[in-house]
Amino acid sequence: MSGRRVGFCLSDKKRRRMNLDAFAEFCAGHGVEVVEIDLAQPLITQGPFDVIVHKLSDVIVEAEHDSQSQQLLTNFQSYVSAHPSTVLLDPLPAMTQLLDRFASYRIMSKLHNSLRDWHICSPPYLEIHSSSDVSSLQQAVMTQGISFPLVCKTRVAHGSLSHEMSLIFSAGSLADIHPPCVLQSFVNHGAVLHKVFVVGDRHFCVERPSLKNFPSGPCDRKTIFFNSHQVSKPESSSDLTALDEQVPCLPPPSSEAVAALVRELRTQLGMALFGVDIIINLHTHTLTVIDINIFPGYQLS
Repeated sequence: MSGRRVGFCLSDKKRRRMNLDAFAEFCAGHGVEVVEIDLAQPLITQGPFDVIVHKLSDVIVEAEHDSQSQQLLTNFQSYVSAHPSTVLLDPLPAMTQLLDRFASYRIMSKLHNSLRDWHICSPPYLEIHSSSDVSSLQQAVMTQGISFPLVCKTRVAHGSLSHEMSLIFSAGSLADIHPPCVLQSFVNHGAVLHKVFVVGDRHFCVERPSLKNFPSGPCDRKTIFFNSHQVSKPESSSDLTALDEQVPCLPPPSSEAVAALVRELRTQLGMALFGVDIIINLHTHTLTVIDINIFPGYQLS
C-alpha cells in the first residue's frame, strides 16, 4: 500500500466525529497519505487520489437552488469523470437518490419482491408532493392502503430538519403535515430499532431505543412531534421510548436475513458506505426496513 493517497471531503462535524486527524496519523504509519480536499480549489492540483471519500450531502442539497454549490459539484464530478481509476466512495447519483425519501422509499418498497424468501418488507407509504385539503389527503391515504398511526417524514433526508418527524393518529390531524413529505404506516416493534452500518462487503448491527407501541387504527390523540435523532441515541430515554405494557422479547433480526438485505441494497444502490434502519414487526416478526442513510455515524456503542 506504500505511496497510496486518500482524499477526504467532509464537513467539520463529520471530521470530528470520525476523528480524522487520528485516522490520518494511523494511515501515515502504513504508507497511506490522507489529504483533505478543498472543493474551492482545483482538484487537479490536489491530486492524484487513489480513493476519494466524501459526504457532499450539504453541497448536493444546496446545489438545487445555489449556483455556487452547483459549480462546486460540477467541478468535483468533472475531476472524477476524468480520473476513472480513482475509487469514489460513493458515486454522486447514488447519494443523490438517498437524499430524496421519495426515491429511497421506492427502492425500499421493491425489497418485498426481491427478498420475499427472507420475509423482509417495508411499511406502506404515501408521497405527499404539495399542500392539499384534508379530505383529499384522507382519500389518498385510504387509496394507498396505509393505516393509522402514520409517521410523517420530510422529503429531504439530510440536515437537522430531516430528523423532525411526527406521529399522526387520525384523518383530521393530516392538517398537521408540511409537504413535501412521506407518510408511512407505523409498525409496532417493541421500542427497539436495529441500525445496520455497511462498509463495503462488511456490516455491523447495533440495537437502539425507538418509539413505543401504539394501538392500531385511528384515534383522537393529538399529533406527536419528535426528533428521531434524539429518540434513537444510544443513551436516549423518554416517554416515547418507554413501553406502557409488558411486551414479549422480540427475536433479533436473523443474521442471514440482514446479510441478504445488505447484499441486495449494495447492488441496488451501488454504494459502499450506508446505513439501514430496521425494526421487527411485533405481530408478524417480519424484518421491516424503515429508512436508508448515507454515510452514517458508525457509532457502534
